[in-house]
Amino acid sequence: MGTKKKQTKEKPLEKMTAKELREVALQLPEITGVHGLNKPELIQSIKRARGIEDEPGKQSDSSVRELKKMIKELRAKQNLLKEDEAKMAAIYRRRIIRLKKKSRKAA
Repeated sequence: MGTKKKQTKEKPLEKMTAKELREVALQLPEITGVHGLNKPELIQSIKRARGIEDEPGKQSDSSVRELKKMIKELRAKQNLLKEDEAKMAAIYRRRIIRLKKKSRKAA
C-alpha cells in the first residue's frame, strides 16, 4: 500500500510553549540568543524572521507596572480614610479589584 503521511499544520505561535518556540527559532538562522529570550520575545523574533506582520490586536491601555503603581496609590488613599468614610473605602476597594483584574489580563 502507499505510505502517505498526513501534513500536520503548525500550531499558531501564540499557542506554542516557550520550549516549542525555541525549537522553531533554532531552525531560523536570523535569530541568535534563542535560549535567553522569553515567550513574547521569541514570538516577535520568529514573526520578524518569517516576515509575518504583527496584527494590532487588543492593546492594553496600561502596562502592568503602571497598573500596580495605581493600585499602590489607591491603597495609600484607602488607608488614610477614617472609619466613618465607608462609602469611599468601598469605592477604592472596587477600583483596586478592577485594576488587579486588568493587571492579570495584561500580564
